Amino acid sequence: MASLTIRQLDEKLKKQLRLRAARSGRSVEDEVRTILRGAAADAEAFAPPAASPKNERKAETGAPRVLLIIGGGIAAYKSLDLIRRLRERGISVRVVMTDAAQKFITPLSAGTLAGEHPYTDLFDARSEFDVGHIRLARDPNIVVVAPATANLMAKMANGLADDLASAVLLATDKTILLAPAMNPNMWSNKATQRNIAQLRADQIVLVGPNAGEMAESGEAGLGRMAKPLEIVAAVQALLAAGSGVLAGVRMLVTSGPTHEPIDPVRYIANRSSGKQGHAIAEAAAKAGANVTLVSGPVNVPDPRGVNIVKVESAREMLTAVEAALPADVAVFAAAVADWRTSTNNREKIKKTGKGTPELALIENPDILSTVAHRKAKRPKLVIGFAAETEHVVEHARQKLARKGCDWILANDVSPESGVMGGDMNTIHLVTGDGVEHWPPQSKNEVAAALIRRIAATLDVKK
Repeated sequence: MASLTIRQLDEKLKKQLRLRAARSGRSVEDEVRTILRGAAADAEAFAPPAASPKNERKAETGAPRVLLIIGGGIAAYKSLDLIRRLRERGISVRVVMTDAAQKFITPLSAGTLAGEHPYTDLFDARSEFDVGHIRLARDPNIVVVAPATANLMAKMANGLADDLASAVLLATDKTILLAPAMNPNMWSNKATQRNIAQLRADQIVLVGPNAGEMAESGEAGLGRMAKPLEIVAAVQALLAAGSGVLAGVRMLVTSGPTHEPIDPVRYIANRSSGKQGHAIAEAAAKAGANVTLVSGPVNVPDPRGVNIVKVESAREMLTAVEAALPADVAVFAAAVADWRTSTNNREKIKKTGKGTPELALIENPDILSTVAHRKAKRPKLVIGFAAETEHVVEHARQKLARKGCDWILANDVSPESGVMGGDMNTIHLVTGDGVEHWPPQSKNEVAAALIRRIAATLDVKK
């Protein structure tokens, strides 16, 4: 390479170099080296990236591909760990960062972990010469948005595409998994909830958000982004679901008890653990269904690959169920409280020495019957549960006729059965054609048997 000395430059250029070097605190020679290194880096950026032997092996073996879109929020730092966790499992990751995301983490950090430079600009000459945003939308097996901010979800719900991230999301026909992250007030805002309802109707899958402390001092509630390992589990479940027997089926499941407040401290509840409903939701996801699980308060782990909506009361559950429609199949496994107090006591009821306070009760909405009798958006298959302590099958038959559903899964929940809160269950499947008596088995086995039965029935209907 020919040498170039400072003396050979014209006076104007030498003066500019001296001023630039002085501002940087470097010698003129060091400043020239810095400029040349930057030019070399730019030239390398425009060259096709050389695949490492490791990346070549992944391409040869057809490794699953995830496009990770990082939105702008404090939770963006978790996305760096998410990239690492995905790659540890043999999943290749390509990254798109919004402008706001780059205020929290750098493209260098994300690119180093992903093994290739991230995409940040819709009009980047390095990628858009071949309509890069369309290629980004088509190449992956699944698109993950983490963190999914309120702004980004609003764009998705309304079909906006004013930057690279939103353009890719509008152009893709792949499964989209959102990991929302925002302040609890932003999450509960009516506009955000309208957008979420639209996204669910568009068959977008959500993981989280979780409850906990916020970045803001003294703030807590629902809005924390799901943990990276939770998102990884959801990704793996969705990647495995494409060839399942329920692939393409939209499924709604309710699970757990409801809590009906008496006052700010006390509530009416039941002994449901949520194990059966959660097992059904997870089995459906493993079979390829797009599952929304509406769960009351439970102490069991969230199932993988499932869009979870957490509620407290029966009225909240009904609202969440109606927002999740339309669905092809609805399984109502939740033990919804039949009654609630007629008044909402805003203060704790105190002992007064004048005897026991009177609690006037009113009926809660009947969620199973409400959905089963819908004229619009009624699922093709509506399945209820009958938790009985006596005359199990007889009461289930009456419930089937009264509720207007297609199937009833009846079980004996008397204390000696150990079903409530336990791991085993004995099911009697009551349909319009008769009764099937299933053997005692684990709740996971019951869930698998139910999914097989649903798949067979839907196939017959097709």
